[in-house]
This record gives sequence, structure tokens and C-alpha cells, in this order.
Amino acid sequence: MGAIPDADAVGEVGNIQCGDALKLYLKIDKSEDRITDAKFETFGCGSAIASSSALTELIIGKTVDESLEVTNSVIAEYLDGLPEAKMHCSVMGRDALEKAVGNYRGEEVTDHEDDDGVIVCQCFGVTDNKIKREIRENNLTQIEQVTHYCKAGGGCTSCHQAIEELIEEVQGKQPARAPAPVKPKKLTNIQKMKLIQETIDREIRPALMQDGGDLDLVDIEGDRVLVSTRGMCAGCASAPITLKSFVEVKLREFVTPELVVEEVES
Repeated sequence: MGAIPDADAVGEVGNIQCGDALKLYLKIDKSEDRITDAKFETFGCGSAIASSSALTELIIGKTVDESLEVTNSVIAEYLDGLPEAKMHCSVMGRDALEKAVGNYRGEEVTDHEDDDGVIVCQCFGVTDNKIKREIRENNLTQIEQVTHYCKAGGGCTSCHQAIEELIEEVQGKQPARAPAPVKPKKLTNIQKMKLIQETIDREIRPALMQDGGDLDLVDIEGDRVLVSTRGMCAGCASAPITLKSFVEVKLREFVTPELVVEEVES
């Protein structure tokens, strides 16, 4: 972990929406085209740190060409597996390595060569070609798996139909579609309060706690849901984005589309 001030190559990837970022530094023996040192700086959860560290250990001593054989699956295997919801951390390491190698070779690498295309997931800026690559390379068959690997579909969910069609295109079969949540046509105040609390406990809190965060339900005023962030979420620069693109989206999906989430101090 750390920086190499006189690095021969630097690769940087990040996603402002989810807050993950990784900067990879390489020191290379040019006579043998061999990586002699590798360090990283990362902003993310424990899985992001572990994946970045594993990547540096895997590539030190390899030639530049050999290092490109280290895929996200190799990184995950080296760690004896990652939580499925954290597989995008290993993907981030692979992408940083590709950018670092491009930097060393004097090639401008803004995205994976196959990732240009039509943006499918507006929330996280993920293209159809990137989604298809993750489906193909990791044999993904469900929308939730795609979200785990590249974040696509993890926001407003409006792209789920398009992702499902891409899975069908790559896999050549129709994936099983998750049943739509059953919602009452008209909620009483008590029903609304109960559904909001249940959705926070079942759908929202477990995801936040994976990154060391949490939130509490403070009050409900009509369609305004007042919450207070806890743990790593408290004071985090990405917290407002998380509240809108994840918490509010989930509550609208499972409770009612009129809900608005606001953060307050408790």
C-alpha cells in the first residue's frame, strides 16, 4: 500500500457515484519488461483494499504481458473468494492494471477497448458492451450478478429490462426474472410506516453495513422519509448520492414511488 513517486506506470480508476477509487503504481525493469514493484492507493471498503493488495502481490515479478493474464477472477481466487456483492472490487483492480499498462506503453486507455457503446445504466454510466463483457467473462445469468460485477442496475432499476435482454443475447437463453414486489394499491399511514421500516431492515441496511455504514429512520412526514446516517456513511461525501440513488430508489420500489428521502440530525 502506498505510492511510488518515480513510477514507470500509473493506472487510475474510480466511480464518483459509488465512491470507489483506485490508483495503481508500477515500477518496471525496462530491459526485461518486468514489474519489480507495485503499490496502490484506494478509497473504498475492505474488499476494495484486499483486492488491490492481492493484485500487487500477484503481478510483482511478472512481465508486463504476463500481468495482463491476472483477471478479476484470479484476484478473487487468490483471496479464497469475495462476497458476491463485492466482485466489482476485483474488476476495479483489473481495470486499473489495464490502464497502468496502457500508460507504460504510451497508449491512452480511458476505458476497456470493448467497453465503448450505448449507456444502459444511467445511474453509473455503464455501457452495453461493458455489461456484455462481464456477462461473458464471468458467466453471469442474473441481473443481480451483473450489478455485483459492474454496478449496472444498482440504482433506479429502470435499466433492468435492458440488462435482462443483454444476458439473453450473450447466454442465448432467457434468464429467470425475479418476481415483482407486491405492493398495496393504497397504503394507510400504518402500512406505509411498516413497509418503510421493513424495507430499510431487509433491503437497505444490510447493503450499507457491508461498507461499514448504516442509517436510522428518524420520522415520516407524509411522503418525506427522514433518516440519519451512521457509521462510515455519517459525514461521507458520497452519502447524499447514496441516499438518493440507493435508499430513495429502494423505498420507492418497495413502498410507493412518491417517497422522498431526506437526511436530518437525530
